[in-house]
Amino acid sequence: MGKYFGTDGIRGMANRDLKPDLVMKVGQAIGYTTRREKVGRPVILVGRDTRLSADMMEAALIAGLTSTGCDVVLAGVIPTPAAPFLATTLQLDFSIIISASHNPMPDNGIKCFSSHGFKLFEETEREMEEIVDSGLPGDFILPAGADVGKIIPLFDALQRYEFYVQSRATYRFDGLTIALDCANGSTSKVAHNIFSNLGARVITINDHPTGLNINDGCGATHPEILQSLVKCGKFDVGLAFDGDGDRVIAVDEKGEIVDGDGLMNIFSLYSKGSGLLNNRILVATVMSNMGLELSLKKAGMRLIRTDVGDRNVVLKMLEEDAILGGEQSGHIVFLRDSTTGDGIITALHLLEVLKETGRKMSDLARTLTYYPQALRNLPVKNKSALLGDERYIGFIKEKEQSLKDKYRILVRPSGTEPMVRVMAEGPDGESTAKLVDEICDFLARIDNA
Repeated sequence: MGKYFGTDGIRGMANRDLKPDLVMKVGQAIGYTTRREKVGRPVILVGRDTRLSADMMEAALIAGLTSTGCDVVLAGVIPTPAAPFLATTLQLDFSIIISASHNPMPDNGIKCFSSHGFKLFEETEREMEEIVDSGLPGDFILPAGADVGKIIPLFDALQRYEFYVQSRATYRFDGLTIALDCANGSTSKVAHNIFSNLGARVITINDHPTGLNINDGCGATHPEILQSLVKCGKFDVGLAFDGDGDRVIAVDEKGEIVDGDGLMNIFSLYSKGSGLLNNRILVATVMSNMGLELSLKKAGMRLIRTDVGDRNVVLKMLEEDAILGGEQSGHIVFLRDSTTGDGIITALHLLEVLKETGRKMSDLARTLTYYPQALRNLPVKNKSALLGDERYIGFIKEKEQSLKDKYRILVRPSGTEPMVRVMAEGPDGESTAKLVDEICDFLARIDNA
């Protein structure tokens, strides 16, 4: 992780960590590096989620981009995966989404995609950080007059994305009744249309964003309301998106959660049976449950793990020629459809499995047996220094040696927040939770010393 860029772009509290002057400098850094690779005037797409601070962030970012001579295609509120889709189909040079994804409303962020629709390499991010801190190179002259960039509104951005997603469906969904939770975010104006146009009976909640209520007790990180709705109603499945629409969590007809691991298991087994998985490989992260790995192995498939972050997943997918990958959190990537995680496309493919197999969601979910897993997010003062402390290194090494082959331990810094994530898997829930608590207590003592 760099100074500003984490595992998924830049993120922090708007107008505190991400002040307008910093955002403008980020825009200039993006504009400069894009211009350097382009003959002529670059054209960059900018979209946003529904946060109140997005107006401020958008204005500052556009100022930075246009001041370096880049034109800006303004897409408005769109799901994150719509940005690389629009940029590639319109043959633009770069795309940006202003969003903090699943984070609370006070936060905001900047997600960047290349002209090919993929998230940036770390080397590019480091170069941009240097420009943000040191300023534009001395030999770069800011344009003036007719050379200053302009704004080009893209009024039909959502309609273009909606039409594309619908075109990826193999079946109509007549006869299916589904509940959607849009987290009062970017999917609020498009998700209902897509699934109802494909024939499903759709009930949608949390689809009235005010700028203040994004992810507020709803969506993929808080699916409790959706669980109650599905459990009390006659729904085939519930689908909870996060604030920017790049992830989804499912709820079966009994109100039970099916996370990203459960969804990837369903897709892998279904794809294997239908011949859609070309090399029997699923790419997931170190956070995915051991049960997923064993399920795939039993079915003659292989799980390849990467570091956390859907960018890492996609890079490994390209390296291994895989077409399916994702994260436990619900970021699922179908490379035949999208260059990044797309909650709506993932939901679409899940409904296809339900329609094709005729099985209930709970029946499909039972194909994965989870190993007990415990996870705690520990707020810390300095995550890098803490995890590099010799006392911690010695402690965790001793633990891993004594618990070998019985537990899996993963401790990593958050890429977006000032905290350390401590995860363990083991033979039973109680001992696994105690192990996580023991690690967190040790880390907290070092952090507070």
